[in-house]
Amino acid sequence: MSAHDERARVRARMADEVGTLVRDAPESLCLLYPSPYHVGMSSLGFQTIYRSINEAPGRAAHRAFLPEDTEAFRAARIPLFTYEAERPVGDYPVVGVSVAYELEIAGLIEALELAGIPPLAEDRDPTRHPFVLAGGPLTFSNPLPLAPYVDAVLMGEADQTVHQALDVLFGTRGRDEALAVLAREIPSCFVPALHGDAMPPVARADDEGLPARSQILTPHTELREMFLVEPERGCHRGCEYCVMRRSTNGGMRLFDPARVLAYVPEQARRVGLVGAATTDHPKITEIVEALVDSGREVGLSSLRADRLDDRFVAALVRGGQTVLTTAADGASARLRRLIQRRAPDDALLRSAELVKRHGMRRLKLYMMVGLPTETDEDIDELIEFSLELAKIAPLSLGISPFCAKRNTPLDGAEFAGIGTIDGRLKRLRRGVRGRVELRATSARWTWVEYMLAQGGRPEGRAVLDAVRAGGSFRAWKRAFDALPADRPRRALVRPGNRVSRRLRVTG
Repeated sequence: MSAHDERARVRARMADEVGTLVRDAPESLCLLYPSPYHVGMSSLGFQTIYRSINEAPGRAAHRAFLPEDTEAFRAARIPLFTYEAERPVGDYPVVGVSVAYELEIAGLIEALELAGIPPLAEDRDPTRHPFVLAGGPLTFSNPLPLAPYVDAVLMGEADQTVHQALDVLFGTRGRDEALAVLAREIPSCFVPALHGDAMPPVARADDEGLPARSQILTPHTELREMFLVEPERGCHRGCEYCVMRRSTNGGMRLFDPARVLAYVPEQARRVGLVGAATTDHPKITEIVEALVDSGREVGLSSLRADRLDDRFVAALVRGGQTVLTTAADGASARLRRLIQRRAPDDALLRSAELVKRHGMRRLKLYMMVGLPTETDEDIDELIEFSLELAKIAPLSLGISPFCAKRNTPLDGAEFAGIGTIDGRLKRLRRGVRGRVELRATSARWTWVEYMLAQGGRPEGRAVLDAVRAGGSFRAWKRAFDALPADRPRRALVRPGNRVSRRLRVTG
C-alpha cells in the first residue's frame, strides 16, 4: 500500500457518503475512532458529536479511523490523516477520541503511534503534541485503564460537555492551565493527572438536543446506509450485569414519535431504531408502522421477549426483518431471576411461535455463560429448552462469556475461567447435537476484556506492552502476568450511584 492508495481509498469512501460535513474553521479538531471506518461509522454517538461540533460557530471536526491493515499503513510510512482535510492527525491541537469498550484501548495506542503521537500522556510534549480528550460508552463503566493515554475524559453523555471542554481547550494558554480549568469547571470531566483514581459523576445530556441521530449515510459500514435514531435513551430495567440499568442517569427517557420520525431524512431507505430498551417505548409499534408505511426497511436493537406481540412482529416483517433477535442472557430460569433479566420461559416460547406464525427464517437468542453460581445443571436446562424452542422455529444462540463490569451490582464477580467456559460450551454443543446453531465469543478475549473492565491504571499500561509485543492473546497474558500481584483493587462507585453488592460471589 502506498500513500496514494490510502488517500484514494479515503476519497472513494467520502464520495459514497451522504451528509458529510466538509468545512474548515479557526478551531478545528480531529475526531478519532480507534477502530476501522466500518465500525466507527456505525457509532451513533460518534456521528452525533461530529455533527454537533461542526454546527458550532467557528469550529470544525475532521474524522480519522484506525486503518484496517495497520501493518501495511505503517509500512507505507505516512502519518495517520483525517478524511475531511487529509491533514495529519498529529497537526491538530485537539484529538477527541470515542472509546466504546475496553479492547479499543489497543486501537487507540496503535492509532496514536501511526499519527506520530506518543501513546502515553506523560511522554507527550505539551507544545508539540495534541491534547487528547476521550469520551464514549466506556466512561459509564471504568475508564481508569484509559487514563495513561489521555489528558482528560468526559464522563457519560458528552452532548453538551464536549462544547464546554472545547471552549476551555481553545481558550486557555497551555496544557496545565487547561487541565486545571477542566477539572474545576466541568463536574463530569475526569483529569487523570489531577484526580488520581477518583471518578466524577457521569453527565446527563439535556433532552432538548435529543434524540441522537445519524449525520452520514454510507454503504461501507456494518449497517449499510442505515439511518440511526434513538426513540428512547437509557433503560428502566434492573438487569444486574448491565451498565445502562435503571440507576444510570435517571433511567429511561422517551422521545415523542413525531419528533423521532421528523428527523428521518427523505433519502434514508433503511432506518435503525437504537437504544438500550427500544421495545419498551410505549409507542414503538406505531413508530415502526409509520416507517414501514413510508416504504422504508426498519431494524431495531434490544428487542425484549416480554414486549413482543403479533402486531409488532408483523410490522417488523413488513419492514424487511427475517430474523427475530432477542436475549435471554441466563442459561436457566434460576439464573435469569438472579440477574433480574425479565425473559421468562413463556415469553421466549411465544417469541418462537411469533417467528413461525409470521414466516420468519429463525429466532436468535443472545445468551451468557459463566454467570455467578452457574453450574452444569443450568447448561443442561439451556440444552433442553433450546431443543424445545427449535421444534417450533429454527434457533440460533449467540453465546458470550460473562464479563463483570464496574458500577453494576455484579461488579467484582470473578471470571468463570477460560477452561470452565470452554467446557460448558462443549457441553452445550454436544447437547444440542447440531439442531441449534451456536456462535460463541472467545473465552480468551473475554478474559482480556474482564482484566481491563475490573482493572485500573496498571492494567491499562499493560495494554501498551501487549500491543508492542504483537497483540496476540499470549502477549496480553504475559503483560497481565507481569503486573504485581499486590496491586491495589479499588471500587469505582461514583457519587450518586447506589450499587448493591448482594450478588458479589466468586463461585
